[in-house]
Amino acid sequence: MTTRTNAQSCDHIRANPKFQRLVSSRSRLAWSLTALVLSSYYIFMLAVAFAPKWLHAPLVEGGHLTVGIPVAAAVIVLSWLLTGWYVHRANTRFDILGAELLEELK
Repeated sequence: MTTRTNAQSCDHIRANPKFQRLVSSRSRLAWSLTALVLSSYYIFMLAVAFAPKWLHAPLVEGGHLTVGIPVAAAVIVLSWLLTGWYVHRANTRFDILGAELLEELK
């Protein structure tokens, strides 16, 4: 295949509505989940900076575990869950759209 043919093939794929839908839905999901993860992380950092007494408060009266530890763990677990959600969506919806697109291009 020549360079010109490759460029024409790429232009043909980019013009396909299924490809455009795949790219836009994947990008929308990725940016939304990125915003959620970063927001939770920065909210936690703001709490560390401006409400350290709240984070240092004991979780139970007389206990050694502070509120900050489960809150920090929740930020980490949220990141894992959102990553898992993205992987699930990529392996189901996005793969289906990609397979439909490839079938169309054959």
